[in-house]
Amino acid sequence: MILDKNTQEKPEINYPTKWGFKVIGKDKEKVQQAIKDVMGEKSHSCKFSNSSKKGNFHSYAAECTVDSEEERDNLYKAFGEHDDVDYVL
Repeated sequence: MILDKNTQEKPEINYPTKWGFKVIGKDKEKVQQAIKDVMGEKSHSCKFSNSSKKGNFHSYAAECTVDSEEERDNLYKAFGEHDDVDYVL
């Protein structure tokens, strides 16, 4: 979907849909565990994405199927509030 940058419309997302999160933190193992913590029993994938040039930050791509905007927002919030996650995109 192409959006006009001058409009305030949100894109229409049809649920359920696959959704990806980029989860970033300082410790690789702790970021992986944070993804497991947040996802719980929810079926998901998690793969290493990148490390910063100096190796201070590591990112993982986590993906799952979300059933609603509320679920998607709750997962995003849970990642953001996790002690071992510095950034979530």
